[in-house]
Amino acid sequence: MTYLVHHPKPIIHGRVQLAGSKSISNRALIIRALSGQGFEIQRLANAKDTVLLERLLQSKEEVLDAGAAGTTFRFLTAYLSGQDGTQSLTGTERMKQRPVGVLVEALRELGADIEYLEQQGYPPLKIGPGHRFGQTARLSIAASTSSQYISALLMLAPTLPEGLALQLKGQVVSRPYIEMTLNLMAYFGVSHKWEGNTITVPPQAYEPKPFTVEADWSAASYYYAIAALAEEASLQLDGLFQDSVQGDAVLVEMMEAFGIQSTFNETGVHLHKPKGAEVPAEFAWDFLRCPDLAQTLAVCCAGLGVPATFCGLETLRIKETDRILALQQELQKVNANLVELPFSGERNYFQVQGKTMYRHTPVFATYEDHRMAMAFAPLALQHPIEIEEPGVVVKSYPDYWKDLASLGFEVEEAG
Repeated sequence: MTYLVHHPKPIIHGRVQLAGSKSISNRALIIRALSGQGFEIQRLANAKDTVLLERLLQSKEEVLDAGAAGTTFRFLTAYLSGQDGTQSLTGTERMKQRPVGVLVEALRELGADIEYLEQQGYPPLKIGPGHRFGQTARLSIAASTSSQYISALLMLAPTLPEGLALQLKGQVVSRPYIEMTLNLMAYFGVSHKWEGNTITVPPQAYEPKPFTVEADWSAASYYYAIAALAEEASLQLDGLFQDSVQGDAVLVEMMEAFGIQSTFNETGVHLHKPKGAEVPAEFAWDFLRCPDLAQTLAVCCAGLGVPATFCGLETLRIKETDRILALQQELQKVNANLVELPFSGERNYFQVQGKTMYRHTPVFATYEDHRMAMAFAPLALQHPIEIEEPGVVVKSYPDYWKDLASLGFEVEEAG
């Protein structure tokens, strides 16, 4: 299926009630399961990944299928390693290409019983009962690895007989996601110390209490992009907190460069872009702390013709797809590109070059990646576009197309 998406005029006015954050929801579900007691979670994300995680946590089946949900797979790997019984954990063919060896080896060092069922270092896994935990209370892990591995270990840590001292070696990638995990653990009564490059979590019990999930700042990024690409915008996004635990809340600062004023109120945040607002002559950002925003900003900068320099994209090649390659292939369809600069020093840099041009209606592929679909959709303010496999957004934001339609976007099946 393909959607044809267009907006009749480049002016945006409206209001969107954003769903709960998938990242926060998934962590809250794992913590609730680890606590061994039920508690109410309000505004739980309706994302496919979250619905799937909640179901799998309640399942007694011998084979659990996490589908394409990377966070679900990694969090469950750690969770199941401490549970009674033996279960197999699998996923899609793409999931079987996504490495999990760093997490598995860390859990084995703690005493977990985990076997690879196919290729070494990759799903699927056979996970045995966690009765052997307690052989060690100290681990070292590469800080440049996925923050999901680190979060999975941290959430498990207070349930281990001796807790855990987790040493992060090297430069920390996606630190805000680790901080998000620790903040949520603290809400549920679990203390920690982060001294130097070591996070120490003593053995202790999670305290069950009601919890409300904040809306998703990653989802908000697509509306910030819409506002940036519009000639003028007045847009209310409900459900967001000014004092947020999400690293992607840096959008407020980031998008000031594009003329967008953010004003927090009782229900969320109001975006305002006045008519005639100037776009920056150039833009530069380090996405190490907010990698999920990179696709949105790459497309936004291309749409506005703003030369941009990005770094901190280290994890993008091992996401749902190789997001750097996917961006390069799709931006080229509209006269732009994401170019990797010659390597120098310790960082890899990329430049967004060119400005979108439309000789015809471009058809953007999504590569089974929800963020590709949502990052390119704002270009429909400039020209009709087509999005292949638009249903991929169910992974994190099932109501995305409905919410776009509420803002005046015309969304219809094209084939």
